[in-house]
Amino acid sequence: MLSLMPERLDRMLLLGAHCDDIAIGAGGALLELCRSHPGIAVSALVLTGGGSLREEEERAALAAFCPGARLEVAVLDLPDGRVPTRWERAKLALEELRAHGEPELIFAPSPHDAHQDHRTLAELVPTVFRDHLALGYEILKWDGDLRQPTAYLPLAEPVLREKVAKLHEHYGSQRDRSWFDPETFAGLARIRGVQCHARYAEAFHVSKLVLGVAPLTGADPVD
Repeated sequence: MLSLMPERLDRMLLLGAHCDDIAIGAGGALLELCRSHPGIAVSALVLTGGGSLREEEERAALAAFCPGARLEVAVLDLPDGRVPTRWERAKLALEELRAHGEPELIFAPSPHDAHQDHRTLAELVPTVFRDHLALGYEILKWDGDLRQPTAYLPLAEPVLREKVAKLHEHYGSQRDRSWFDPETFAGLARIRGVQCHARYAEAFHVSKLVLGVAPLTGADPVD
């Protein structure tokens, strides 16, 4: 399989509808990328949970998942489950992020995610970030909306274990949920690992990818 990553990685953008979405979907990738690029600028925007315990959990969790990064976190107070009715405010928040700089890599929900909040955010991303590499992360849930991913990031077992441990350490409000357990996170990571010849992996969806090639010099024009 071919490996494609940005030539440079100075800034990442993390987008989530709810506190814990980003860490569940891309926590392993964040650990790997932040350690590989010390001092990277990371901006995170979460649409719901502002002013609550969930915001406190999210800020502590993202700090742990982005070691060594220059991290900025914004958590809005849109109503959980009602993000589609707050479309304008969500888009404005994305546009404000765009005005602060150009990220080389974006992590966001997948556009086919069955949760209305996730899906709305995913649909907004390409309307604001039209020429950026955006990876749609996946979240296993009751809806059964998982599809075959198009991009994989292999995770060494210690990284996967660290991701699971940090999820349970920082998101105490979610520990009583039936799906929030090590078997869920490790099970999906093991399946994605099999699909990319690794032990574990996180997987992502890419809706559009442009391959750059060096310009041909001295070549005759094509008829």
